[in-house]
Amino acid sequence: MAGFQSLAHQVRDARNDRALRRHSLRRCLERFAPYGHRATWWHLCDRHGIAPEDRGADPLRLVAALEELEEARAVWLEYERHFAERRRREKHHGLRRPEWAWGGSGDAVVRCADPGVRPEGTLGEVLRRLVRALETEPGTGCPVCGDEELRWPTPGPVPGQRPVPGQRPGAVPGTEDPVVGGPVVRGAGVRGAGAGPGAGAGPGPWEGAWAWDGGPVCAGCGIVVPRPALADMPSAGAA
Repeated sequence: MAGFQSLAHQVRDARNDRALRRHSLRRCLERFAPYGHRATWWHLCDRHGIAPEDRGADPLRLVAALEELEEARAVWLEYERHFAERRRREKHHGLRRPEWAWGGSGDAVVRCADPGVRPEGTLGEVLRRLVRALETEPGTGCPVCGDEELRWPTPGPVPGQRPVPGQRPGAVPGTEDPVVGGPVVRGAGVRGAGAGPGAGAGPGPWEGAWAWDGGPVCAGCGIVVPRPALADMPSAGAA
């Protein structure tokens, strides 16, 4: 399977026809697509004047889109490197679970809930804003655009969890329901990743991609706000 660098070379290779160069750019998104594959593709097409379905797109536009993607990838790889170094130091001092983690993957590190609603600016600019937020104290708004209108998803049932009489679906037994469905919440944070339901008590419903999944959607730029970027505040439904 070709890696990102090999695919990027195919995009730049003038010996390849336009269809192959476009296809190679699309395949680059299988290796790194910060908004998710479709949202990232639409973003690049909008910024660089490429018709999403045009298999004969201008190679210069394809290369320009690739360069934006490469810049963003470099920003994220640098963040991952610093994060890995930090974790090694923390493990050396006996801290086995990070206070926060990005929790995403190469195909969506700042996922857009709706591919048609995306942050303003280049991919690199957006990821720099996110990295600054993750490396500083948690806030109460979106780390990308600063908007404090956060829409929480409606909770669903936790796989394998039996319903408890009188308890809303998705609530964690013995704890306050961490997610509120429906209303817009202004400036409402969420428990930090390390202090979330089940922290220190074995695997819970947030295990896995626990830093990203279940976060609120920013009303301003449309990203799913990573929970580690939000302050330790009462959930939206707390009295």
